[in-house]
Amino acid sequence: MAPSILLAFIVGYFTLLIFVAFLTSKKSSDNSAFFIANRNSKWYLVAFGMIGTALSGVTFISVPGQVGSLAGHQFEYFQFVLGNALGFIVVALVLLPLYYRLNLTSIYGYIEQRLGKVSYKTAAGIFLMSRTIGSAFRLYLVVIVLQKFIFDSYGVPFFATVLISLTLIWLYTYRGGLKTIIITDTLQTSFLVLSVLLTIYFICDSLDLGVVDAFETIKNSGYSKIFFLDDFAHNRFHVSKQLIGGMFVTIAMIGLDQDLMQKNLSCKNIGEAQKNMFTFTGIFVLINLFFLSVGALLYVYAQKNGIAIPTDAHGAVRTDFLFPEIALNHLSLIPAVVFMLGLTAATFATTDSALTALTTSFCVDFLGFDKKEDVNSAKSIRTRHYVHIAFSVLMFLTVILFNEVNNKAVVGAIFTVASYTYGPLLGLYAFGLLVKSRKLHENLVPVICLLSPAICYLLNLYSPSLLAGYVFDNELILVNGIITFLGLLCISKKINTVYDGK
Repeated sequence: MAPSILLAFIVGYFTLLIFVAFLTSKKSSDNSAFFIANRNSKWYLVAFGMIGTALSGVTFISVPGQVGSLAGHQFEYFQFVLGNALGFIVVALVLLPLYYRLNLTSIYGYIEQRLGKVSYKTAAGIFLMSRTIGSAFRLYLVVIVLQKFIFDSYGVPFFATVLISLTLIWLYTYRGGLKTIIITDTLQTSFLVLSVLLTIYFICDSLDLGVVDAFETIKNSGYSKIFFLDDFAHNRFHVSKQLIGGMFVTIAMIGLDQDLMQKNLSCKNIGEAQKNMFTFTGIFVLINLFFLSVGALLYVYAQKNGIAIPTDAHGAVRTDFLFPEIALNHLSLIPAVVFMLGLTAATFATTDSALTALTTSFCVDFLGFDKKEDVNSAKSIRTRHYVHIAFSVLMFLTVILFNEVNNKAVVGAIFTVASYTYGPLLGLYAFGLLVKSRKLHENLVPVICLLSPAICYLLNLYSPSLLAGYVFDNELILVNGIITFLGLLCISKKINTVYDGK
């Protein structure tokens, strides 16, 4: 697969996105459009576009790769996806009505109204740190693929590839923000879904499989086990751990995350926002099943054609390189372009959304844009531009740092630690929603929110010896939230006035 063809495709792809951004921001590029799309988004566009944001390029290459990993993942990820679906339902029925009732631009405004300013800044700060690291991590893993299969051929250094990627994202988001992203994410999700379906078609065609034959091949491949019911304590794939973990990961990392919720808040009213969330949930479950099916077919194809699972520079097996290896080096031109289409769409739909959410949160939560009389003044818009640039630079530096570390385990650990910080968000919101007659000693809130992830990290590390062999997985986020909740109870005191939630 000639790198020049892939490069031409990337150039054409971003030209299209920049053109769409120009059209969508032509009439309105003020802060109201940037933050909440003037609360005029079509719910069905939001629902479909959120798929690209929720999945990311990491999902695109890692989920299919994990299906045949030596750890025996198979389709166990689908258990987690079903837990995600339960979490989305909770978000739609509990959190979205709260956000709409309070007419929020940043969802952390609830914490300010309910718990106070220090708790509010802590919650917003947790989001800024976690989302920056998480988005940089996802971008880093995909830029490595772009570097390996395209830019290395032209002698382009890694930092330049990252800089080009972020500059292109900035170009089509800096004016219209969320208003633009609602449209571009819909476009990118269309590319993503089309890519997955066409990839299944091309692999099946190369294996001479029809629809029924493909289903039977996946079923009998040895990769399609979904539910893991044995050895609850020692098996991190156990269905209960995955369902509980998936549900609370969704509540914390989606429902309490400005990024995904910002799109929901751009709908006209709570009814449309909930229709959006329920529709999104159905599409999300289905598309993940397709991703897992792609994984099974990739391993069947690799076995039939004697293709070894790729390794990195250190000789370690990298299952997340299998999809790009087969798509770009073993299939024909069209499947290769289709793969790059899906990977690019998944990657940049996530990163553009994150940059917009980070900019919104900082402007609203730390610069107080929601409290200004004229949020759309020329000065405020100029300030927002500076903040947007600053987060683009911060993302760039974080990705470069990951590359300098050059150790997948270390970089993965950094991402894991960052994800632990969503547990305190779960604890903060639970305290606000469930405890009505106690007031926090606010100066200690940041301490509790630092201690809880640290305790959970150590608990995860030593749980086999401390808890009779018990191994944690995603359900650890619930433990994290409970520890935070109990810590907040310890630094609170009973008051006579009960918060009425208005």
